[in-house]
Amino acid sequence: MITEIVTFEIKKEMERERVVALFEESAKIWRAHPKLHRKNYLYDPEAGIAGGVYTWDSVADAQEAHGEAFRARVAETFGSTPRFQYFETPVVVQNDVAHD
Repeated sequence: MITEIVTFEIKKEMERERVVALFEESAKIWRAHPKLHRKNYLYDPEAGIAGGVYTWDSVADAQEAHGEAFRARVAETFGSTPRFQYFETPVVVQNDVAHD
């Protein structure tokens, strides 16, 4: 299993509500992706960065999902080019703790 971290800069004028709405919109696509195990969305308004942390079986699966169409969507929507990092994920801890 691998973990992929994708980050990209967001337009300075883009407000949090818009970023979250775009994330929620794209979540529909990712929920239906047959090879994706998990996705966590990332947002750092002070740094002007957003992105996601994905868990896949392989780097090839990640790269297939984040091809030219994905890159074009990020460029059009957020005005930047995504950066990709890949890590082997030998151990996963999943806590089922209720949060208030």
